[in-house]
Amino acid sequence: MTTIPRTTTSGSSVRIAFFGTPEFATAALRALIGEGHDVVVVVTQPDRPRGRSRSQLEPSPVKQIALEEGIPVLQPERPRGTEFVEALRAAEPDVSVVVAYGHILPREVIDLPPFGTFNIHASLLPHYRGAAPIQAAVRDGCAESGVSVQRMVERLDAGPVVLALTTPIAPEETAGELQLRLSELGAAAIVEALVLISVGQSTETPQDEAAVTYSPKIEREHARIHWDLPANAVQAAIRAYDPKPGAWTTLGALEVRCYGAKVLEALSGAPGTVLEADGEGIVVACGAGAVRISDVHPAGRKRLAAAEWARGRAVSVGERLV
Repeated sequence: MTTIPRTTTSGSSVRIAFFGTPEFATAALRALIGEGHDVVVVVTQPDRPRGRSRSQLEPSPVKQIALEEGIPVLQPERPRGTEFVEALRAAEPDVSVVVAYGHILPREVIDLPPFGTFNIHASLLPHYRGAAPIQAAVRDGCAESGVSVQRMVERLDAGPVVLALTTPIAPEETAGELQLRLSELGAAAIVEALVLISVGQSTETPQDEAAVTYSPKIEREHARIHWDLPANAVQAAIRAYDPKPGAWTTLGALEVRCYGAKVLEALSGAPGTVLEADGEGIVVACGAGAVRISDVHPAGRKRLAAAEWARGRAVSVGERLV
């Protein structure tokens, strides 16, 4: 079996090209650096306008780490073309690691490192290929999630799996909370995977194509709350879109994002009807049971406790959310 160079006490290490952009990717980058690997180049998306004014460009979280560590950075609009490929080749990576980079890599980029390109995906493949696996697992009420280190191929998240690590999803855990844990789990997984590969002990397990499911990019309408669903499904959807984009509903013409839902099976009413409004929040009827909402974010205002919103007479018992 072909193996990548192994890190040694003499200072030699795996030369890595790291592709990543958001906060989720930073734990893996820091872990690789901390393990003594030689991250020879970071590829991340171009700086983007941030803030309300949109007047200043802000580097990605991954770029910020690269700058702190003195690692060369490449920021192509798309990871292709002669100039980009030659710059990547000049870095002479042994292997590439991809974590939430944001673009599909062409074959010439995937195959450029002599030992290949590996991706950390935030699901237990072949389940939830695609852009939003964490939200999908929470929304669907899965008991567990995890990360998969896969050898990249040209098809979306379809490569053989080198290593998968599993973790339970807590009953009230939000997608944001799970994302933080999976980020750290992914960091541990890629470090372990590179060790296994370096000593010739890795196996690459093809994915079962009959078991494939997908988690497409989240569109606005996906996050709309359907109050006619059972309370546990409504609660799961609210957790899935916390903190972003926020599960939303409307009260008249006002759009309201909802957070912190708890299931109340003993209560019932017409779906979407506010059954209670007290110091603990607002209780809204679902298709079966009800949920208590602890926080809301009405359009044009800041996020606040649902109880405070109710005290301000923005919503009262008997009104209906749709």
